[in-house]
Amino acid sequence: MIKVEAIVLRERVEIVIDAVEVATGHVGVTVVEAVGHGRERGITHEYRGRVFESRFLPKALLTFVVQDALAPGVVAAVADAARSGNDSGDGLVWIAPVGNVTHHRTGKRIEEAEKR
Repeated sequence: MIKVEAIVLRERVEIVIDAVEVATGHVGVTVVEAVGHGRERGITHEYRGRVFESRFLPKALLTFVVQDALAPGVVAAVADAARSGNDSGDGLVWIAPVGNVTHHRTGKRIEEAEKR
């Protein structure tokens, strides 16, 4: 099993999830609201004549746990769908191996459940 994690712009979350489902058929995802910044180092706002700097930008962390064979397709779908056309700030996607993935309800490892 592989864990695919991605930081994406909040407004791209639904687009990315739909793209992964269309490209790979995988439907399970966990979404966590996050804040952070990369090279863009935040943004500057002007409100009522005053300038404010926002160091951290609103993002979302998406986590997919998939079979090894699906991981490249999920990564490609995420990277393509998360691209906004901005110079920076679209986020990152990465993978990591996971083991002992077990369903709470049944107590069975997911690898055993998917063989059926």
